[in-house]
Amino acid sequence: MLVGTYNLALVAISFLVAAVASFVALDMAGRIDASRGWAARGWLIGGAVAMGFGIWSMHFIGMLAFQLPIPLGYDLAITLYSLAIAIASSGYALWVVSGPSLPPRRLCFAAAVLGSGIAAMHYVGMAAMRMAPGIDYDPIWFAASILIAVAAAGTALWIAFSLRRDADQGVGRHRLIAALVMGLAIVGMHYTGMAAARFPEGSFCGAALSGGIPQHWLASLVGTATFAILGMALVTALLDRRLQERTSLLTDSLKKANQELTYLALHDNLTKLPNRLLLEDRLEHAIRRASRNGPHFALLFIDLDGFKAVNDAYGHPVGDKLLLELAHRLQVSIRAGDTLARLGGDEFVVLADVDDASDAATLAEKLLQQIALPVQVERGEIGITASIGVAIFGPDGTNARELLANADAAMYSAKDQGRNAYCLFEPSMNRGAHEELALTQDLRRALGLGQLSLHYQIKLKAPDGPPVGVEALLRWHHPQHGMILPDRFVPLAEKSGLILEIGRWVIHEACRQLAEWRAQGLDVPSVSVNLSPAQFRSPGLFGKISDALTAHAIPPGSLVLEITESTAMRDPEASLAILRRLAELGFGISIDDFGTGYSSLLYLKRLPASELKIDRAFVKDLVRGGEDAAIVSAIIALGRTLNLAVIAEGVETADQQHLLTELGCTSLQGFHLGVPCSPAELAARLG
Repeated sequence: MLVGTYNLALVAISFLVAAVASFVALDMAGRIDASRGWAARGWLIGGAVAMGFGIWSMHFIGMLAFQLPIPLGYDLAITLYSLAIAIASSGYALWVVSGPSLPPRRLCFAAAVLGSGIAAMHYVGMAAMRMAPGIDYDPIWFAASILIAVAAAGTALWIAFSLRRDADQGVGRHRLIAALVMGLAIVGMHYTGMAAARFPEGSFCGAALSGGIPQHWLASLVGTATFAILGMALVTALLDRRLQERTSLLTDSLKKANQELTYLALHDNLTKLPNRLLLEDRLEHAIRRASRNGPHFALLFIDLDGFKAVNDAYGHPVGDKLLLELAHRLQVSIRAGDTLARLGGDEFVVLADVDDASDAATLAEKLLQQIALPVQVERGEIGITASIGVAIFGPDGTNARELLANADAAMYSAKDQGRNAYCLFEPSMNRGAHEELALTQDLRRALGLGQLSLHYQIKLKAPDGPPVGVEALLRWHHPQHGMILPDRFVPLAEKSGLILEIGRWVIHEACRQLAEWRAQGLDVPSVSVNLSPAQFRSPGLFGKISDALTAHAIPPGSLVLEITESTAMRDPEASLAILRRLAELGFGISIDDFGTGYSSLLYLKRLPASELKIDRAFVKDLVRGGEDAAIVSAIIALGRTLNLAVIAEGVETADQQHLLTELGCTSLQGFHLGVPCSPAELAARLG
């Protein structure tokens, strides 16, 4: 029997090839699982070629390490058959471990198939030497080699699947150890199979004698091709892993950015509280829960009283700090399961579980107390209050729109009652809100439909003439409600922003009517129009008034602009600048409702006004020797000191007419002297 020897260096190289092939196979399993479609199929084919070629190369390097005292060679066709078996077995192995699961029965079957394939590759490769007489195999060692192949295959499949499943946990070191174990098992199978081979005395290698591949050529071919293929596969896998890591980082960054965008879309930018969108979602959830006999809940609509004045006086940074502090107080005043949302500006909403209306009232009272506590800012303490409207799910609404609308209506009712209070919703509030909304919509169409008109009330030199001018008074002829006075619809115009458009129309119409009277030969010295606070501070005020005068050829001195004392004192310095500009243009300036706005005498003496109008509240109960008479006398004395004309409005009796004249009023206006009337009626009186 021929005795073989081994080249230990080539034995070591065969183990290295087996380990590298195992590492590539483990990495390929992860690549296949992470890919889809054609990419996964590409990795499966490439992985099968790389793994199969690696195992096949290990076998032939091991064969090259084996030396017999006869020339050796290998039949090319049979050698390629063994390579095909290795690639097919590897492809099946990679397909098995890339599946979603690997139950024990499937693992055992796959191990048997792969182990048999590896053993077949080995023994077909041995047959490529075409030994004559044929190789004898020891049955025990032969069986042991197959068992080792099956066990090695099962171990390889289980390790590959386990590491692929846990790929996100960072298993590089474990994968290297597993590759060494798998390489050792594959090498063990090969050399066990070689130990089973018996070469009888006088044997010769048929492949070496009949033009087979010589050993040294096979060594060069296998070595070069093996490391080239495994190297390319490993480099490709590593580059793909790097690409996947970068893709994973980009995906994580995109996911984080999406989470941040989602958070910003659902939360208030300043307070980080839920915004209207998130509130509506939670409100719908609460409605569904309550509809299934869950706990009832209340909606508390909170609006800060006078927050705009804080912004105007201290600036928006201080206003923001105030909002943050109040948001924190409200948040700690409610339960963890309740929702506090900011709708924008100075409006907050609390969604809270309650048993009945008394629970909601208790919570509202608690929130009012927290809001009323002073807030410390750089320039001192700020005190602010709030108005709260409460709507209960069920009796006050069963959907989000109704509950929000009814809580809002209740909040406005709390404001009407003096502010710093809460109100539980009542149906009458809703009717009032709907009526107000309908009236606002009608007001939007009133100008275009010609429903607005001006009536004029004459102003006389005390005590009974001649006329010193007329005041234009706005009226609305509503098709259903009839004549509507300004005290009902002007607040709606101011709230809806229509006041600027209406105010512009009033100025144009008053100037047009004055020009028409003068064209008729009537002596109307001037016409007075009231400026709303929004109109007084609008950027286009000067241009709009000048346009009206130019359009109707009216000199500036014929137009008297009336602003209330409270409007002038809201921002004295800004008001002073506007009034000076108006006076420079030649308009008359009248301070209306004087005596009710707490004017500072320091600012009053600086205002370029031409007259003061005593508020009707001091005229209504005017009697000789009374408190009102003393106040009127003081106002008249102040007007004289400042060289201002003084006109009293609301004169309704002859006694008031005579007493005001005695006190020194320069002009009078009121129902006793002439009721507001249409332009035609006033023209008839003046004519």
